[in-house]
Amino acid sequence: MTSGTALIFDEEMTRYKLLWVDPACKIEVPERLTVCCTALQEEGLAQRCVSVPVRQATDSEILLVHSEEYLEGVKKTPYMNLEELQTFTQQYGDVYFHPNIYHCAKMAVGSTLQLVDSVMGGKVRNGMALVRPPGHHSQRSAANGFCVFNNVAIAAQYAKKHYGVKRVLIVDWDVHHGQGVQFAFEDDPSVLYFSWHRYEHQEFWPNLRESDYDNVGKEKGAGFNINVPWNKVGMENSDYLSVFFHVLLPIAYEGGYNLTSLAQSVCQTVQTLLGDPTPPTSELNGPCESALESIQCVRSAHKPFWACLQHTGTTQRPHPPLSCHSHHSICNSLRSCNGTMGFMALHRLPLSRPAGIPWSPTRFPTTVFLTFLLKEITGGKDQQSGARGTDIRKPCVRGSKKGTAYCLETKNRVLPEDCLLWRKCRLFEMFDIVCTSCECVKSPYPWQGCSDTAGLMQIVLGLLLPLAYEYDPGLVVLARGPGTELGEAAWQQVIGLLQGLAQGHTLALLQEGQREAVGATAASLLGDPAPSLGPLGAPCLEDMEAMERLRQRLQTHWGLLKTSGEQMVSPSKGSR
Repeated sequence: MTSGTALIFDEEMTRYKLLWVDPACKIEVPERLTVCCTALQEEGLAQRCVSVPVRQATDSEILLVHSEEYLEGVKKTPYMNLEELQTFTQQYGDVYFHPNIYHCAKMAVGSTLQLVDSVMGGKVRNGMALVRPPGHHSQRSAANGFCVFNNVAIAAQYAKKHYGVKRVLIVDWDVHHGQGVQFAFEDDPSVLYFSWHRYEHQEFWPNLRESDYDNVGKEKGAGFNINVPWNKVGMENSDYLSVFFHVLLPIAYEGGYNLTSLAQSVCQTVQTLLGDPTPPTSELNGPCESALESIQCVRSAHKPFWACLQHTGTTQRPHPPLSCHSHHSICNSLRSCNGTMGFMALHRLPLSRPAGIPWSPTRFPTTVFLTFLLKEITGGKDQQSGARGTDIRKPCVRGSKKGTAYCLETKNRVLPEDCLLWRKCRLFEMFDIVCTSCECVKSPYPWQGCSDTAGLMQIVLGLLLPLAYEYDPGLVVLARGPGTELGEAAWQQVIGLLQGLAQGHTLALLQEGQREAVGATAASLLGDPAPSLGPLGAPCLEDMEAMERLRQRLQTHWGLLKTSGEQMVSPSKGSR
């Protein structure tokens, strides 16, 4: 299995800067690149990566996206004097040229393509290219937003041409909309472009109407351009995660600069690529009203194009309340009071995975073995915070005919006992998750559940992940029993998705008769990529309507399940 994380950087790409006074461009400085590289070195992350040499892009590679006329114009810039550079720059917006920028731009594109070759050729599993100038604002015949050549768009076209890639997903995480990438692929269904960006009702740069949610693509590309515009500032983890759960992941499965935060973001990205456990998020309590408005608009705009959104807007009947106070004492026994640290500071912790310890297989009684595993994960120490500790040595798994998994160590949150109704869903014959109730609790809302992969993934993405992230467990236990109707690929996909929780503290328990699943389960826990599920068809409408009824019932207690606001408010009056 391919391993390793590539890192591409060359100091040559810092050797250009603004040569005249321009308030709009003064924030584009070489330090944007150097602070990132310095941080990677100081945190010991660069040393853990595979260094890949840079190269310059060829004309034919640049012409995959840009016009020949534009390329020939940029080629002349190394020979221009200061006045000529200023004149050449004025025909474009929010960009500047320098005698060395053409050389650096070719190196930025070539470095990106080196990364494509390294990953697609199986030399490494993944990687990061630290390049300058950036690319996602530049268009076919225009520089824009500090960008000269669109390295992102060129990389997508290059992968399609040289590796036969049929579908490319581009996730553009930037405060600004990458309109250059959108324009390059707006009529191309082979590229799914997703961008979330600050918009503020077109008041924020690049101030384009095309950056709004209803620009979904053109002709054959309709439905393959997804814009999530943020219409207020100060979006938090809950807002971003909600978009992941309810927009990006369902669709993806179906078919100035702050130099300090920039360096921290780069470090966290490399840590993730290296396979380090994800730092815990701060307390999640659901998206703000403005974010819900954006999510609802995007889902509605793309409803005609994606089967996973067909149930959006279904009218639901009222349901009884979820609360079951007589059993709260059971749930309270699973609470803990662990403190949290600021998310952006956590990248400084030594998060690399410890090396595995070889041990020979031994047969233990179930409760003894679980206690052993818990001690291995926690270092033999009880989890506690100050004087209020919770003894995790108490029995944590109750008998069940089906495989049962528990999320433990919550941060002062109790899961509604009604979640036990998920035992009725054939989906969770494969794995029951976030169940904290005793067997005697019965749900008044039986659901036969789904039995196809498309339905499974919709429930995992739309229900399981939002609940699990808001629940914020300190341990995830997956248990698999016999009679599973769905394949190993789906099981591995779900293991991978859940390993983002609890800093990777994940246990997988397989009942007797599940020997064939041992290899696939171990591979997923070791971080191997899960097999592709292929393009998913439309889930069963009845299953999706049942899921939507459940989601609407649970969203009263769990904010990350919300996909629309009860009342849409104006931006000036919106609040969390």
